[in-house]
Order: sequence, then structure tokens, then C-alpha cells
Amino acid sequence: MLKQLQPKSQRIAILAEGSFGILESKTATVLVRYLPENVVAVIDSENAGRDTSEIIEIGEGIPIVRDLAEAMQFDPTLLAIGIAPPGGELPHAWRAILHEAIHNRLHVMSGLHQFLSEDPELAELAAAHDVLLWDARKPPANLPVATCKADAVDATVILTVGSDCRVGKMLSGIEVTRTARGRGLDAEFCPTGQNGIMVWGWGIAIDAVVSDFTAGAAEQIVLEGAQNHSLLIVEGQGSLVHPGYSGVTLSLLHGSLPDAMIFCHQPSRDTVARYTVPLPSVPEMIAQYEAMAAPIKPAKVIGLALNCFDLSDAEAHAAVHQAEAETGLPATDVVRFGADKLVDAVQAFQKKNRNANAVKLKEIQNL
Repeated sequence: MLKQLQPKSQRIAILAEGSFGILESKTATVLVRYLPENVVAVIDSENAGRDTSEIIEIGEGIPIVRDLAEAMQFDPTLLAIGIAPPGGELPHAWRAILHEAIHNRLHVMSGLHQFLSEDPELAELAAAHDVLLWDARKPPANLPVATCKADAVDATVILTVGSDCRVGKMLSGIEVTRTARGRGLDAEFCPTGQNGIMVWGWGIAIDAVVSDFTAGAAEQIVLEGAQNHSLLIVEGQGSLVHPGYSGVTLSLLHGSLPDAMIFCHQPSRDTVARYTVPLPSVPEMIAQYEAMAAPIKPAKVIGLALNCFDLSDAEAHAAVHQAEAETGLPATDVVRFGADKLVDAVQAFQKKNRNANAVKLKEIQNL
């Protein structure tokens, strides 16, 4: 595996030329949210001169600049590709910017499916200037076919699942992990996508894995996380009703073998993004996940994480109350209202499991 960078030790300029926005540049938004002390500038000529917070409502004080030359005034050490478009290809016009960055001895971090480290021209240039090209999406070699070993780990495994792409599965997983750690729980976030890997520093982007081994990759993530932690929050991908990405969703479900799930949803969304496929009701989608998990390892949804970024506070509160009424499960928007309800649900689930196991043990001892 190529040597990996640790973004938390870098000064980051984010390249989001012509694409900077909450949904348009998910990678950029994630880096600004979770590594604000490291991000020194965002490159987007369309919004140059503005503050990052004016565009994505976070990152106050981080300037948006016109080009890399202007970004260099803030002494970056790393250029991050701030987008992850469908298909994952590098925009052709950006090659010149990467050349300029490498000549300025900036490392380059990318979450694209097009691996920069395998581009002969960029790789040769990077070697000549002693910089690293880190492809966060590039999976390790020799991944196995899943063997259901994740069912035997001595840890509680919670998988974030969702109604669609970009509804908050990664963000909710990180917020639940951080809140759980704040309570003293031995929690670990298990990234399965490039953005989570960039923020958390480890994981496997399973959408870049050959299909026979995607469940095996999910299994490996759980096995590694369980070596040192008793609560694992596994990042979900895609959705079961997504025409393009349902395969990776099912692989995660059957590879990580969760004990329980957290369902993520954007209340204002009624069709699958970029498709005309209507979304089933939330209770129907929850039932679908539970049905798909059941033959291999039964797992229930224990809470809902709603993404209400495009709703007013009053509308967000109403959406939370409606979701709770429809499902009988605790719901929250982890950004607006915090993740405490979901951590409460996780702890209640763990307590119920401990009590059930204690009863079983007592029954066995009395035989």
C-alpha cells in the first residue's frame, strides 16, 4: 500500500473550482467541518473573496480564493481534491492545477476513483519533487471474500444505513462516535468511504473494491476496529433502493454483520438523487433493511438520523416528531440537535443485550 498522509498534520488548501457547495463538494464540506484548524483556504474562482461560511454555513474565517497562486499565500502543505463526482474522474482542467501544486511541493490528497498515483505523468512529477499522491479511495491488496467472522467480534457493531446517497451516513456515524466518546464509551468510527478515511485516518473505501470482495472489506474493517474497541460505528454507503449503489449497501450489511442499525434520511427528499425512482416511506425502508439483514444476522434499526439542512428550525423539529411518530423510534438531526438520542438508543440496546445474555447464561447453568 502507498504511504498515507495524516491530514491532521497538514495545512490544507481545498480545490473545489466551480463546484463549492454543501452537496456539490461533499469532500470539501467534510474537511471544513472536521479539520477546520487544518484548512487554510478553499479554491473556487466563482466565490473568490467570500468566507467559506457564507457558502456552506461552517468554516468561518477560512477564505475562498481565486486560484492556487493566491492559496499559496497561506502556506499550505497539502492540496485536497474537494469533490467526489459520479464516476470519480479528475476534471481535465484540473490537471494543470495539480502540476502547479506539485511544482510548489504540495502533497496531493484525492478521493477520486481515478487514482493519481497510477497516472504516469503525475507520479513521475511527484517523485521528482518528493511529494506524495495519496489516493484515499485506493483499497488494499488481497482482500478476502466475507466469511461471517464479523459476527464473532467482542464488540457492539452499529451500521449507519440510509434512504439514499448523501443523506448523512458518514456525518451521523462520526457524531454518534464523538458523543459516545464524550460519555466515556470505548467507541470507534469505522470509515468505509474516502471522506471518512481522510478525516479519521484509516478504513477502506469499499466502493473501489472488486465486487466479490466488498463484503470481505467490510468484514476486515470490523475485525480491525474490534481489536481495540468495544463499540464500532460503521459508516454506511448508498441505499438498498439506489439503482447505482445498492450493491455496495448490501455488501456492507452482510460484511459488517451489525448488531443494530441507525437509519439516515433527508425528510425533504422524495426521489432517489439523480433518478426518478420514488422513495418508499421511512417505515417501509426500515423494514427492507431489517428483512435483508435477517437471513444472515438479524438486526433492527434503533434510531433515525435526519438531515434537515434545507429546513427551518421549526420544520426540522416537525420532521423529527413526524419520524418518531411514524416509526416509534428516537430521531434527531445530529448537526442541529446533537446525537444524544442516538447514543441513548445504543446504550439501551447494549443494556438489553447484556440482560438477555445474562438470562441465557443462567438458563444454561441451571440445566
